[in-house]
Amino acid sequence: MSSRYDAAITVFSPDGHLLQVEYAMKAVERGASVVGIRCPKAVILAVERRTAAKLQDPRTLRKLVKLDEHITMAFAGLNADARVLIDRARVECQSYRLTFEDQPPVEKIARSIAQIQQKYTRSGGMRPFGISTFLAGFDGDVPQLYRTRPAGTHTAWKANATGRSGTTLRQFLEKNYKDDMSKDSGIELAVKTLLEVVESGAKNMEIAVLTAKNPMEILSTEKVEAIVAKIQAEKAAKENEEKES
Repeated sequence: MSSRYDAAITVFSPDGHLLQVEYAMKAVERGASVVGIRCPKAVILAVERRTAAKLQDPRTLRKLVKLDEHITMAFAGLNADARVLIDRARVECQSYRLTFEDQPPVEKIARSIAQIQQKYTRSGGMRPFGISTFLAGFDGDVPQLYRTRPAGTHTAWKANATGRSGTTLRQFLEKNYKDDMSKDSGIELAVKTLLEVVESGAKNMEIAVLTAKNPMEILSTEKVEAIVAKIQAEKAAKENEEKES
């Protein structure tokens, strides 16, 4: 039945769905897991890093990219689609700087990306972008975390996740997120959340930490390994206590 309505992007199905948009969301669900957490003094983006082919340069597989000096984007979904939106977002950032001689607000860039995504849900001869993005940054000293989706929505979040097993990760964040977390606690929560779906530990994770003074710090593999080891030790100690009791 649905095949009658999914050939054209601008045709609604009888139950009110744009099926091509839903297919784009399915593409996001097949992408690498992405976690975003906003703390009072920091924003953390954590992404699942897929294993590269043996002869491939892993530097070409980037899920964390800078859009401007103070804005970083992470995405889940199709890499080729992401490249187009990244380029357009960077142009939007530079255009804002030339016009207003100031850094662009994070919400302005998130809205711009969402507008492009929404345009591709209502125009013939196009298909929706198969990616969901997280934009993290600071407006002055105020941390910001926005998410855009293939349908063209942009929303602000304290913490969220997308990509593979996104629902499971969101449920974990809902149980463990606290409004007053420190930067270190936020990083630890981001790693714990990814460990729900990433089996290989630190080598398959990439963590970006943004603060007002340091726009983007990519944690080294050694630092991530130390955090993973601490989490696993605490988990083992807790299990032993439960067995003894």
